[in-house]
Amino acid sequence: MDSKNNTRILEIFLLGFSKDPELQPLIFGIFFSVYLTTMLGNLLIILATVSDAHLHTPMYFFLSNLSFVDICLTSTTVPKMLVNIQTHSQAITYAACIIQMYFFLLFAEMDNFLLAVMAYDRFVAICHPLHYMVIMSPQLCVLLVLVCWILSVLHALLHSLMVLRLSFCTDIEIPHFFCELNQVVQFACSDTFPNDLVMYFATVLLATTALAGILYSYYRIVSSLRAVSSAQGKYKAFSTCASHLSVVSLFYCSGLGVYLSSAVTHSSHASAPASVMYTVVTPMLNPFIYSMRNQDVKRALCSLFGGKV
Repeated sequence: MDSKNNTRILEIFLLGFSKDPELQPLIFGIFFSVYLTTMLGNLLIILATVSDAHLHTPMYFFLSNLSFVDICLTSTTVPKMLVNIQTHSQAITYAACIIQMYFFLLFAEMDNFLLAVMAYDRFVAICHPLHYMVIMSPQLCVLLVLVCWILSVLHALLHSLMVLRLSFCTDIEIPHFFCELNQVVQFACSDTFPNDLVMYFATVLLATTALAGILYSYYRIVSSLRAVSSAQGKYKAFSTCASHLSVVSLFYCSGLGVYLSSAVTHSSHASAPASVMYTVVTPMLNPFIYSMRNQDVKRALCSLFGGKV
């Protein structure tokens, strides 16, 4: 039986945002600038947390991990798109497409888990301040991050192996700027029901579990703050969560918006511009969100460059 699963000669084309050659320099300039900003901002956060002893706390340990993951997430998709624009080629090999898909799923899921872990860290800091350093020990922090990596690796590996079992009868033209899982599966000429089942089950299980953990943590935080009589005390406690809440809102609202809108409209072409928000814009904004109102990070950055606060 010849299923024509000719992955060795299969050609995949990433159509990106526009076929208009006059728009390509503009698209290249925008994404190149965003990519450099993302790299610089997140690298500064990592350098600041490593170089300043005052930032050697669980909160900033998780933040530096988030910055590293954001660098990796953006680097998985944007450089290939920039190269394609420069070389006037939309092609990507089958193997490169699977690898890109794997690492995108890995780092996107890491973002998901790290945001949940950071919410737990804020819960312990506000609800159990006297026992914070005992509960959030270095061993537990490393263990939490390690568990996040293991779950993310297994999640990405599962989806990638599920895609490898599919047959593709023709060349693929993906209306996206990277090999997104849903887009690739749509072009399979074999039965995709197992893939769809695993895809939706894993999304519901992992994404909603992490989001439920975040919501529960903040429910406990709000409940705890209700017992604080001082308005200033409430503001000071909750202000430590403002940056995390902003990042959570950006990540989940943009990510869920993309998948819900694509499920309702069934439009493949609409998902590419929408995906930019959580795959490119959010990693770029995270360093600004965490440093804008954070005096500790500002002090560390000033110290890093030999300045004064």
